[in-house]
Amino acid sequence: MVTLSFLLLGFVLVAVQTTFFHQFPHWLGRPDLVFILLVFSAYRFSWLPGLLLAILLGWLMDVTSGVYLGTYLLLVLLVFSIVKFLSQNSAVKETVFQIPLVGGSYFCAQCFFYLFFAFAQPGALPPWSWTRVIQETLILLVASIPCFVFFNWFYEKLTTRRLASRQLKRGGVNRFR
Repeated sequence: MVTLSFLLLGFVLVAVQTTFFHQFPHWLGRPDLVFILLVFSAYRFSWLPGLLLAILLGWLMDVTSGVYLGTYLLLVLLVFSIVKFLSQNSAVKETVFQIPLVGGSYFCAQCFFYLFFAFAQPGALPPWSWTRVIQETLILLVASIPCFVFFNWFYEKLTTRRLASRQLKRGGVNRFR
């Protein structure tokens, strides 16, 4: 139920990202909300539901806005696996490194994506701009703070509601007979 709810939330984020954010001026920024949801799912979900969510959202982003089919999906799976591995084996408290890891992984993903396309089609890409990549990373960092607050609230609401409904079903037995 939680994975399905976050999948539906991801569909809404893909729709917002591919329609409304492209109307914004480029200097204002277009944060990648699906990337933030992907990193959040790497923190909160176990491997199987998280991979399922990453595959479906990566495939959907690849179909709606991908240049070469399969590259966004490959990038999403790679980022999810690395962030999941780093978040599982970390002794640091989760909230301390969530936002910086979003920025670092997005920056590395942008570099990897540019290198991949530089080798795939050498003349088709504009020249590399450090200021643009750093600007997009900072915009994503700022956008990830309210997104993580909302995603945590939504996740806690879904998990506590399910737990409360199970306790009510179990607690209906009269123990004083």
